[in-house]
Amino acid sequence: MKKLLVDIWNCLFDCYLTVRNSLYLFMDIPYRKVVIAPHVVSIEETIRYIIQSHCSVSRLGDGEIKIANGKALAFQTQQPLLQQKMQEVLSVPISNHIVCLPDIFTDLSLYNIEARNHWKLHLAFYRKSWYKYINRKRIFHNAFISRCYMMFADKTQCAFYFKLIQQIWADKDILLIEGEKSRLGVGNDLFDNVKSIRRILAPNTNAFDHYDAIMKIVQKYSPNEYLILLALGPTATVMAYNLAQKGYQAIDIGHIDIEYEWYRMGASHKVPIPSKYVNEADAGVGVGDIHDEKYKKEIICRF
Repeated sequence: MKKLLVDIWNCLFDCYLTVRNSLYLFMDIPYRKVVIAPHVVSIEETIRYIIQSHCSVSRLGDGEIKIANGKALAFQTQQPLLQQKMQEVLSVPISNHIVCLPDIFTDLSLYNIEARNHWKLHLAFYRKSWYKYINRKRIFHNAFISRCYMMFADKTQCAFYFKLIQQIWADKDILLIEGEKSRLGVGNDLFDNVKSIRRILAPNTNAFDHYDAIMKIVQKYSPNEYLILLALGPTATVMAYNLAQKGYQAIDIGHIDIEYEWYRMGASHKVPIPSKYVNEADAGVGVGDIHDEKYKKEIICRF
């Protein structure tokens, strides 16, 4: 009897979700057709602009707009200060910094069916939130510079994108701020062309709790000493903006390492990567320590 009741409840809940989602998708149709969407430039144009201008970069996606709306994520609790900072990134431009949005507002034909369905539903719920915080007359850059493999239907340009983005950090000293088990570039050649790497490791969850402490460590170095690369969820988005205000070049590179690993594997769906935290595949469960002396020597601080 208990199993039957659970099955009935699950069936009813699935029906509720289907009806609710269909209603939101229907309600989004007139809004999508009438209201002018923001213009997002291509991945290639975005990467080339970063190389030429040496600007800082904040990337925003579905998680960041939820943060701006005061919601929590699975790996980041709701915090009013983080919400405030996220809204500022979206709405207050600064000259040495670009805001990158997902290229989803007008055409989803570039993406596979799973990605198209995800973004359609996301916009049905959050399109008005995006438009509330941004000036749609601005030109935005492309947040998918570090999401340039898995979601694309045609993957023939992926190798080109990865080669191009590596030019951003070519022959530079890198200060990499990442989750403690993200391990960007470990086990692959993503950063083989850099001059040096130093790493600051923050927790994989609720990294914003250590925001002030991380900023304090970074500011011990002069703005011209390192190119700062960030892979720290929503915390990276706002940190890149705040560091740009202080004269640093800081780039939120998000999931670039995981996408690169999937590309090298030829993966057709999101799978765990051994020894790396992948929030979207098994939520990083079971990721243990690694014995890589070069990696360990690169770590200058751990929270």
